[in-house]
Amino acid sequence: MSMFERTELLLGSEALEKLSKASVIVFGIGGVGGYVCEMLARTGVKSITIVDGDKVESSNINRQIIATHSTIGKYKVDVMKERLLDINADINVTALKKRYNEVTQGEFLLKNYDYVVDAIDSVSDKILLIKNAKEVNANIISSMGAGNRSGIPNFEICDIFKTSYDNLAKKIRQNLREIGVNSLMVCYTKEPAIKHKPVASVSYYPSVCGITIASFVINKLIQ
Repeated sequence: MSMFERTELLLGSEALEKLSKASVIVFGIGGVGGYVCEMLARTGVKSITIVDGDKVESSNINRQIIATHSTIGKYKVDVMKERLLDINADINVTALKKRYNEVTQGEFLLKNYDYVVDAIDSVSDKILLIKNAKEVNANIISSMGAGNRSGIPNFEICDIFKTSYDNLAKKIRQNLREIGVNSLMVCYTKEPAIKHKPVASVSYYPSVCGITIASFVINKLIQ
């Protein structure tokens, strides 16, 4: 039995062929982005670029799929690359130890990817990535708030201008209006966040957000 036999039974051989030829870039390999990468690899996407300049810390263990005691101190993209190749040795993984910002933005040709996944925490970097992706008509989906929530996760995919109860989405919306962006697909939840600093988290919340994003991207890639 091949590793994708059960997937092929559900999606079909043509869909698997499309996934094997697809190229996805994921910005931010934390609680959300790590699960996006995991699901892409386990569904047959064979070209994945991962971008993150941070190292694994002990505080990541409660929610990030790459975080264990043995990976503390290692670069997140290095750990993720090793994990993805262990899932499927045929995957082409490009691991970039950097942050997407005004200094590095010119290094990325966003239009070259079938999908861009924004799982960045920094609001300013997030807006910059969205702006640049929209300018070149790249397909992009962004994660909204997944912290300070602990109920049963119920994430939705919709345009950011139709979201509610999400303070991060509200802040992003305001910025997008200012730069003339009038649409953006996002993954968000209507569960109100508690007020807590620093941002608190629980294992299952960002993971469900990441899996929801991955399912959206995969279904778009096989259309």
